[in-house]
Amino acid sequence: MKLKTAVSAAALAAVLASTAVAQDKPQLAFVVNAASDFWKLAEAGVAKAQEELPGYDLQFRYPAQGTAALQNALMDDLVAAGTDAIMISSADPKNSIDAFNRIAAQVPLFTTDSDAPDSDRIAYLGSSNTDAGVQAGEIAVKALPDGGKCMGFVGFLGADNAVERIAGFREAVEGSGVELVDVRGDDVDFARARSNVDDVLAANPDINCMVGFYSYNPPKIYEALQAAGKLGEITVIAFDEDPITLGAVREGSFAGTVVQDPYQWGYQGMHLMAKYLEGDTSEIPENELIIVPTKVIDQANVDAFEAELKERIGG
Repeated sequence: MKLKTAVSAAALAAVLASTAVAQDKPQLAFVVNAASDFWKLAEAGVAKAQEELPGYDLQFRYPAQGTAALQNALMDDLVAAGTDAIMISSADPKNSIDAFNRIAAQVPLFTTDSDAPDSDRIAYLGSSNTDAGVQAGEIAVKALPDGGKCMGFVGFLGADNAVERIAGFREAVEGSGVELVDVRGDDVDFARARSNVDDVLAANPDINCMVGFYSYNPPKIYEALQAAGKLGEITVIAFDEDPITLGAVREGSFAGTVVQDPYQWGYQGMHLMAKYLEGDTSEIPENELIIVPTKVIDQANVDAFEAELKERIGG
C-alpha cells in the first residue's frame, strides 16, 4: 500500500511538473479579422511553426464576429491570460489605434494582412496590397482590351488592405479605358456580399466587369452570375484562392485571381515573434514592412497552384 501511494504521488508530481512547464512556455497568438476559409492556410502555417518551436505555445484565434471591438476585446483577454506576443489582421486599423497602443504597451504587437502603421506595432508582415491591386488591374486591362466599367466588392471599405488594393487597381487601369466605377462594402456579412452583387446586376446593366477584393467576394459574384445566367458575360477579377474562385479561373468564368500567401504569414509570423522575444530583431527592416509577394493565377498555372495548396493543408 505504501509503495502504491508513493508511485501515485510520483505520478501526480510528474503531471504537475509537466503542466507547470507548459504554462511556463511563452505564448504567441495570431488573431484574424473574421471567420473565413481564407485563414485556413495561415492556421496551417502556424501549425507548421509549432512543430519547429516546441518551446512556445502557439495560438490561432478568431473573434466571435469581424468587428474591431471584438478583436480588441480578444487581445485584452489574451494579454490577461499571459500571452507574450500578438500578430493581428485588423478589421478597422484607423479606429483601433488607441486599443493597439494599449496592447503594444504590454506585449510586442505585430500586424499582418491589414496594417496599422500609425500605431505602436513593431512591424507588418504580409502582402503589399497596393502591388496586389496593381496586379488585379493588369488582369482587367488584359481581359478588357476595348475597355469596360467595373464594380468592386469588398468587406471593410475603410481597412488599409481594401483601400490599398482599390488604389492599386485604379492606378493600373488609368488611361486604359477600364474604369472602377464604385466599390460596395459588406462588413464581412456574406448575405450582404451576395445581395450587393444582385443589386448591381439589377440596377447597373452597363457594368461588364466585377472585382472581388476580399476572398469571399468572388464566390458570391460567381453565385450571383450563375443564378442570373451571366457567367462568362461579365469579366471577373478575383482575389485569393477560395476553391470556387480557382474553379472559376480553371473553367474560364473568371479572368484570373491575385493570390497572397497567408500560409507564410502564419509560419513566418510565429518565427518572427519568437525571435523578437529572444532579443533577435535582425529580420525587422528599417521601414518595418516585411513583404510576402503576391502572384497572379490564371488558367495556365491554376492546377499547379491548387496542388500546392492541398499539400499545405493536407488536402
